[in-house]
Amino acid sequence: MRRPKKDIQLTSYDELLGLEETPEKSMNQVVEIDLAKLYPFKNHPFHVNDDEKMAETVESIKTYGVLTPALVRPRPDGGYEMISGHRRKRGCELCGKTTLPALVRNYTDDEAVIIMVDSNIQRENLLPSEKAHAYKMKYDAMKHQGSKGEKYTADMVGDSGRTVQRYIRLAALSDALLEYVDNNKIPMIVGEKLSYLKPEEQGWLLEVITNSSIFPTKQQAEQLKECSANGKLNQSYIYAVLLKKESSKINVTIPAKKIGNYFPETYSKEQIEEVIFMLLDKWKENKEGVADAEDTV
Repeated sequence: MRRPKKDIQLTSYDELLGLEETPEKSMNQVVEIDLAKLYPFKNHPFHVNDDEKMAETVESIKTYGVLTPALVRPRPDGGYEMISGHRRKRGCELCGKTTLPALVRNYTDDEAVIIMVDSNIQRENLLPSEKAHAYKMKYDAMKHQGSKGEKYTADMVGDSGRTVQRYIRLAALSDALLEYVDNNKIPMIVGEKLSYLKPEEQGWLLEVITNSSIFPTKQQAEQLKECSANGKLNQSYIYAVLLKKESSKINVTIPAKKIGNYFPETYSKEQIEEVIFMLLDKWKENKEGVADAEDTV
């Protein structure tokens, strides 16, 4: 007599290998998440623009789908905070999709910051303001984890340690002044010096720039930095520095007919200027030599 048939249950590979389903394992799986449940990373320093690169992303998603899952972590208030994949999420929105494939991880705040920066810092055409805030965020996160600044700069890729330090200084600039750095109206080395000004002093400087349309040079920025360090900087002084006319720069025009008496007709303008500057250098050296001799008497 046959025994009643019983349901046959096959042992899964996971069970055979001792990898039973656990909450941790399920969190490592790629899941489709509603776009409405995805929130941008707090203080995300990288811009998401609807530009030519985004158009390429949209076309790729339409053709192949999202090839690389986003990386997210659960939010205490519900939904998920995005760590990487902000551009892919925007591409899905422009494609009319309602979900995004993502990996869910329970990262700490510092871990999330470091991964967020590392996954974006190699993008092309990043603005100085984006790098400044990103490097500063990672620097602070690594300090929280006990890493030293030397290790931090050594771990950065794409920029030298000195360049990274310069970007971190730029993060102390106001958003308005950083925008001038982004637009190449204030060179990065000038912006670094201006970053040492106190917030109120930066506000004064911004007002002077707005009113005069004059941007500080490297020398002027150093002058403002030193004055700020001495606690003597005010808005009037900033105006004086930026609007100061160099009285030592005197324009002198010599008639061509008069100067022509000293040079052959075959001499070009460049040759004449070269001789004049050479003679002026010798005159200056002789004058300084006389002054030094008088000082020793």
